[in-house]
Amino acid sequence: MVQRIDVTGADGVRLAAWEFRESAATAPPDPDAPRVLLLHGLMGRAFHWAGTARWLAGNRRVVALDQRGHGQSDRPSAGPGASTSLGREAFVADAEAVIEQLGLGPVTLIGHSMGALTGWQLAARRPDLVEALVICDMRASALGEASQQEWEEWFHRWPVPFPTQDAARRWFGEDDPRVERPDPGRGAFFAEVMHQATDGWRPQFSRRQMLRARETWVHDAHWEELAQVRCPTLVVRGLDGELGRAEAQEMVRVLPAGQYAEIPDAGHYLHYDQPTALRAALEPFLDQVRAAAT
Repeated sequence: MVQRIDVTGADGVRLAAWEFRESAATAPPDPDAPRVLLLHGLMGRAFHWAGTARWLAGNRRVVALDQRGHGQSDRPSAGPGASTSLGREAFVADAEAVIEQLGLGPVTLIGHSMGALTGWQLAARRPDLVEALVICDMRASALGEASQQEWEEWFHRWPVPFPTQDAARRWFGEDDPRVERPDPGRGAFFAEVMHQATDGWRPQFSRRQMLRARETWVHDAHWEELAQVRCPTLVVRGLDGELGRAEAQEMVRVLPAGQYAEIPDAGHYLHYDQPTALRAALEPFLDQVRAAAT
């Protein structure tokens, strides 16, 4: 069972949060049960975490968030006079608002890519709200202007609209020039953020806004904030993901209470590529956090 809960984020943006339970007959979670907030990456949506959320919901209160500009949350207005933001501060403030308004704190934050960065920035800023953190395939180093230009060029190559959702799945999983070999997990990830428009299948998000959001973090390194995260933190990387082993291990070293896990045969979208292996990596860490809290 999944229940939608509307939350007011920074700047008054309406955010769609989704609470997962085992079934409709399941009683509301014990108020003393551990709480988990799941944060998707750039271009993602809350339901990208559905498989993870379902097993977590067996003994935890589990909420996944559609971050601003994504999924069913509001899309901030574009243009220089816009009253709402797609900057780092806004994403962090939104996560803070969800935790406080839903009474989730202290919470375990599990974030993928951009969502992981949001998680560690919030954990550094509000340690009272975050008892543990999981960072899934997100770098702490600056990516630089060249990376941003590559993304802009990549967005221009998307053959939108796609005639079918399966056509989108095939393009992102096989035909995209950025794909070196067939990647069904990547294809599934992007197929799930397509919606049917009058002329075909298009992304739920604005590619221009995704570039604007990305612009607010790619030029900066985030090591200093990472070092300020005091709670237990698990850094997880896909063996073929965007976070290299040396950088991941340096992140663990910088973190005051860092741990490391590696998922074989997984790329950046590791929760799609190897969900069983990801669960095997997360469960011991989450059980350790739970034991320490009791």
